Amino acid sequence: MGLTLPLDRIAPRNGFAALIAALGGAEQTRLVGGVVRDTLLGLDPADIDLATRLLPEVVLDRLKSAGIRAVPTGLAHGTVTAILPDGPIEVTTLRRDVSTDGRHAVVAFTDAWEEDGARRDFTMNALYADPETGAVFDAFDGLHDLAAGRVRFIGDAYRRIAEDHLRILRFFRFHARFGAADQSAIDPEGLAACAARANDLMALSRERIAAELLKLLVARHAVPVIALMIEHGIFCAVLPEITDAGTLATLAAREAAAGIPPDAIRRLAALLPADAADGVGARLKLSNADRKRLIAATQGAGDEGSRALAYRAGLASATDRLLIAGADTADLTGWSPPALPIGGGALVQRGLRKGPEVARVLRGIEDRWIAEGFPDAPRVDQLADEAVAAALAATIIDSAASASSGRA
Repeated sequence: MGLTLPLDRIAPRNGFAALIAALGGAEQTRLVGGVVRDTLLGLDPADIDLATRLLPEVVLDRLKSAGIRAVPTGLAHGTVTAILPDGPIEVTTLRRDVSTDGRHAVVAFTDAWEEDGARRDFTMNALYADPETGAVFDAFDGLHDLAAGRVRFIGDAYRRIAEDHLRILRFFRFHARFGAADQSAIDPEGLAACAARANDLMALSRERIAAELLKLLVARHAVPVIALMIEHGIFCAVLPEITDAGTLATLAAREAAAGIPPDAIRRLAALLPADAADGVGARLKLSNADRKRLIAATQGAGDEGSRALAYRAGLASATDRLLIAGADTADLTGWSPPALPIGGGALVQRGLRKGPEVARVLRGIEDRWIAEGFPDAPRVDQLADEAVAAALAATIIDSAASASSGRA
């Protein structure tokens, strides 16, 4: 008897059994890809995907007849999304590639499981399972590769990369997530093909590159895999700024020591020279928030202290900068930046005239409040009294000096 998928981690999903029944049972439909791979590894699958011999129009009709809401999310590529009470499940008709250009594929539908598996990228992603018994179907030795922690292309690696250039980055991301800790275990054919075709990445949209890279950066073996990619010139064509993984390695160690989860933007910042962050953020078309954070993370920790930095820059940005700089983050644990317990109105009540002077004096009070470690309101009142008194005294002196100058 072959390996069996523990269906108790999947089947309890509300409506799953009814969905499988509507799709003709295991004769017509199987679990596929990540759900099989992750469940076998003891991980919680992010998504549940089904492959079926049924044509998309038939899937839509059957789900409608079973009272299951169906959304035609990608009919041209055979995908229908079934909306169950516990979440969506994608149902995709078995396919074979008719033509590819490195970014897009034209597909034809088939009823052959092995044809569908043969167009997938890696052996560990071409595992299917009976949704009723859990029996695993493995036509490409994916189970052996999964057990060995080896990411291996199905068929010829060069051809698979030519079909979809993003597979270069996916090869390294999957190795960083599922591969063996010993980097010498990486599939040599796959590595050679990725290195030889690294320039193909230039044909991809920068958004697709960013999405893969950010996922890779938080994978468990991200540091040695990034170092391997640098060694083999994978980034040269699209991110030539990434030339050394030393700061990333140090950052990852600091994150682990501080019990702080890895963060993709922070780790990307650790790979970049400070003057490259803005350009890289724009090239990868990061969101405005991520781009600003990337730039800030490369600016150093300053010398005001961790809480002062967090107050001025925000907790997330301060954590990034402190960790990259090697400064202590312990003072930020469980701490939230307070609000300055005084405003401009209180200074006007103390005698200042409305206008730019109020903002200037308030900034001075805030600076002293930060420098003293954010004391409470009574101390802030003292700081305000002192600052207003000094400002009023300076005004009197300036007025007297102006009057004396006028008489002269």
